[in-house]
Amino acid sequence: MLRLDQRATRGSDIAAPKASSLLEGGLGGGEVDRVYADIFDAVMDRRLLPGAKLTEAALCEVFRCSRATVRAALAQLAHDKIVVLRPNRGAFVWRPSQAEMRDVFELRRDMECLLIDKLAALPDLAERLQPLRDMVGQERRAFECGDRISWLRLSNAFHVKLAQLAGNEVLTELMHSLCSRTTLIIAYRDTPGASTCSYIEHEQILDRLAAADRAGAREAMSHHLRDCEERMLESSSGRFDPWAAFSVKPEEHS
Repeated sequence: MLRLDQRATRGSDIAAPKASSLLEGGLGGGEVDRVYADIFDAVMDRRLLPGAKLTEAALCEVFRCSRATVRAALAQLAHDKIVVLRPNRGAFVWRPSQAEMRDVFELRRDMECLLIDKLAALPDLAERLQPLRDMVGQERRAFECGDRISWLRLSNAFHVKLAQLAGNEVLTELMHSLCSRTTLIIAYRDTPGASTCSYIEHEQILDRLAAADRAGAREAMSHHLRDCEERMLESSSGRFDPWAAFSVKPEEHS
C-alpha cells in the first residue's frame, strides 16, 4: 500500500524541520492542511518523486479522509507548483522541463543575492547568524551519519531560515517556494550519491557574511547555486521509476 510516513533510521535525534513547518505563518489544523502538509513533506523528502501519480482513491485510504479533502489539498499543491493537475488524467508530482529548471535557478540566484545585500546591512549580523551555524552543524552531522532525509531537510531549511533573518515575509514566502521547486528539480535530475556536500558551501556563505564581506558572500552563494544548476543540466533525465520509494508499485502510474 502507498505509504507517506517513512522515517530516517539513523541520526534520529538530529533537529531537522519538515519543509511544511517552514511555511510563513504556518498551516492551520484542518484536514486539508494535514493532507497538504504530509504530501508536501513526502515530496520534499523525495519519498514521492517527480512524475508520481497521486491517485485520489489511494490518498483517501492513506489519510482516511474524503475525496473532497484530497481534492482541496491537491488543488493547493497545484497552486504552489508542487503538483500538476491534468484533465482526464489526474494529479502528478511536478516534473520540470529544462526551461523551467533554468528559470527557477536564475530567479534563485537573483533573489539570494538580493537577500545577501539585505542581510549585509543588518547590525550584529555575526550574532544573528549563530542559529544558522548550529543548523549547518546538524546538516554536517546528518550527512556524515547517512541520515539522508534529515540532511535534505536541513539543506533546504538553511536557505529559508536565511531569508527569515531579513524580516521580509514576502521574500521568505518566495524563497520557500523557490527552494521547494529546486528540491523537486534535484530529485528529478540528480542521482543517488552525486550531490555535493552542501554544508561546506553553507559554511562559506556564513563565514563571508559574518566577516562583512558582502561581495564574497554573493560570490559564494552564486557559486553554490550555479554549481548545482550545472550538475542538474548535465545529468540525464527520466531514467528512474518515480515509484521506486515504495515497496509495492501500482499496476499503472502514467
